[in-house]
Amino acid sequence: MPAFIVFTKQRTKDQAELDTYTKKAGKSFAGHDFKVLAAYGPQEVLEGDHHEGTVILQFPDKDAARAWFDSPAYTEARQHRMAGADYQVTLVEGV
Repeated sequence: MPAFIVFTKQRTKDQAELDTYTKKAGKSFAGHDFKVLAAYGPQEVLEGDHHEGTVILQFPDKDAARAWFDSPAYTEARQHRMAGADYQVTLVEGV
């Protein structure tokens, strides 16, 4: 069953760190089967707190999603994301 990782950027703290994250995160996808379903497109918050942006990634299953998220390449990139902004990251399985 497909799985999705949803990134919700709450607040930018350091744009230079996010720029580094973007470069490193892009390279972390090599060898992983995924699709970008949404990436910082126009959004309308219908309920809840305003946030700066959303990214939704689709993977074949939960194990594939965790394999990418826990990979050494993404672990290194993630440090820059965490230094650059406050995010909520959710792994959800599809139906």
